[in-house]
Amino acid sequence: MTTPAAPSLFDTPALNGVPLRNRLVVAPMTRISATDAGVPTAAMCRYYGGFARGGFGLIVSEGIYTDRAYAQGYAGQPGLTDAQQAQGWRGIVDAVHHAGGRMIAQLMHAGALSQANRFRDDTAGPSAVQPRGRQLTLYGGTGAYRMPRAMDQAEILQAVDGFAQAARLARDAGFDGVEIHGANGYLLDQFLNNHTNLRQDGWGGAIAQRMRLLLETIRAVRAAAGNDVIVGVRISQAKVNDFTYQWPEGADGAATLFGAIAASGVDYLHVTEHEAWQPAFADGAASLVQHARRAAPGLAIVANGSLAEPERAAAMLAQGATLVALGRGALANPDWPARVRAGRPVRRFDAAVLAPLAGIKDAELALREAPAAWAG
Repeated sequence: MTTPAAPSLFDTPALNGVPLRNRLVVAPMTRISATDAGVPTAAMCRYYGGFARGGFGLIVSEGIYTDRAYAQGYAGQPGLTDAQQAQGWRGIVDAVHHAGGRMIAQLMHAGALSQANRFRDDTAGPSAVQPRGRQLTLYGGTGAYRMPRAMDQAEILQAVDGFAQAARLARDAGFDGVEIHGANGYLLDQFLNNHTNLRQDGWGGAIAQRMRLLLETIRAVRAAAGNDVIVGVRISQAKVNDFTYQWPEGADGAATLFGAIAASGVDYLHVTEHEAWQPAFADGAASLVQHARRAAPGLAIVANGSLAEPERAAAMLAQGATLVALGRGALANPDWPARVRAGRPVRRFDAAVLAPLAGIKDAELALREAPAAWAG
């Protein structure tokens, strides 16, 4: 009997029938470089295209706001709410495809964590609970978060419809798929967590009820995007405003959530932690990827979190990951796949690239102009 070969970062998997040239993914990263109207720019095209020229198999966009109500989170954030925005994204997707990559649109509703919204002066979330922490200065925020209004039934359904409409526009723009942003403390995550969701109606209570908005959104997005488009969902414990947060339900809650996501019909689950290989909970040794694999044995899983070192990235495949996503590692090395495959060392991430604001810089674009040639 032949022993199966261990998975490699340079295998060629597929998601929902869409082939990828390797297992390496660019993680979604907020870059606040769109126009005031939420239209992608030429700088964004060069930025995303550089990752594809550097050999990444799949690129997940920054969070894209999904409606003209409460979804927008940051000034300079791109949207997918109209034909002009979709047309701007088409140029980016075309550039990625031309360089041999695939691209996913991450669909995001900021909810109570909104710092800037050209459509509204107030914020809304599951409950009138002021978010912990302070606004993110890297994205133009200052001071405490505003106290949100509790969304009513019509506003919740409007948010779901916004995700669906954005998924249709993403398909029109040529994206290979969409990722539903259920992580990092934004709206869907706010509904999932019992410290931000104090509702007593059908959208709150036990974890099964708190998952309802996420599952309704998945159903609506799948129906809008179609069965031949990749649909994924991103989940985390940590929030952008509460970095050390862990689920109080622990491993049991993780099993419930991941099992429900696996049964929902998505094509992949994207889990992110600060250090992806570390134990997810204090009372066990398993990482969040390992918890996800146990609860969703047949689902593709993307691992994200401090995996820029090639050995760390490869080790996540042994923990059950299907794909490995790099954020800061990709910023420092837009040619990471080509560089690693050629045996060249990876560059260290320099935090100055995100200062004083996290917009795309000229120096970054210069790095992306001539990445190492992709050799495979």
